[in-house]
Amino acid sequence: MGIIKTDKLTFEYIRRDEEGNVEGITRAVDEVDLDIRQGDFIAILGHNGSGKSTLAKHINAILYPTEGTVWVDGMDTQDEAHLWDIRQEAGMVFQNPDNQIIGQMVEEDVGFGPENMGVPTKEIWERVEESLKAVGMYEFRKHSPNKLSGGQKQRVSIAGVIAMHPKCIILDEPTAMLDPNGRKEVIRAVRALNDVEGITVVLITHYMEEIIHADQVFVMDQGHIAMEGTPREIFSRVDELKELRLDVPQVTLLAHELREKGVDLPEGILTIEEFVEALDRCR
Repeated sequence: MGIIKTDKLTFEYIRRDEEGNVEGITRAVDEVDLDIRQGDFIAILGHNGSGKSTLAKHINAILYPTEGTVWVDGMDTQDEAHLWDIRQEAGMVFQNPDNQIIGQMVEEDVGFGPENMGVPTKEIWERVEESLKAVGMYEFRKHSPNKLSGGQKQRVSIAGVIAMHPKCIILDEPTAMLDPNGRKEVIRAVRALNDVEGITVVLITHYMEEIIHADQVFVMDQGHIAMEGTPREIFSRVDELKELRLDVPQVTLLAHELREKGVDLPEGILTIEEFVEALDRCR
């Protein structure tokens, strides 16, 4: 079993009127099966309402399945005895960093989680230092979070999760509120954690350019896994992605359109460098 596994995971939102009577039921996640190995970088895509964020909240035991099972490092998320352990193993980073930052100083904020876990003071400061260095924010350790940019705040949020030494980090659209530079900062930090620290990453996003370095991509639609494969395999299916109301990276779309006009380019081009090399070979 992988670090994260789901078996026929199903979750339904129940809508009630003012008197508590059931008005309707929406199946947000519909029999999803995942098996994520330790050290993998997994991306989960989908348009708004596809169920991807609801799925993410199950991995951290914020939500519990209506049907099916979720295991984190072999622990059933519905077993209350393991709730604290699960949330230590699978740390969560949300869209808005302001909702996660509570300290008056960056290093205080990053140390908050380990302190609550009862980690000895000396080790807390060691964890704070290593976590801030891992996301490139150590030089800002004495700064007020309020003085940071959006991308810097999000990196501090990630450092706060890393300081609890999780095996897995789930990032629920962590760059949705950031400008392009902030998005690049955060994704660069996430990739480094995966490559260097070996932390399993589950990235929920709708920005296609953020997933080109993922090991595996799952595309959700109406609660189902509609597509899965490597980034290259997924981006080779441009028309299907469009049908699912998803964009593709501009360079991938350009290569696809040129290919349809008869230019001998390979499918699933992911970067500008690949595109230039493929064009050179066509000459």
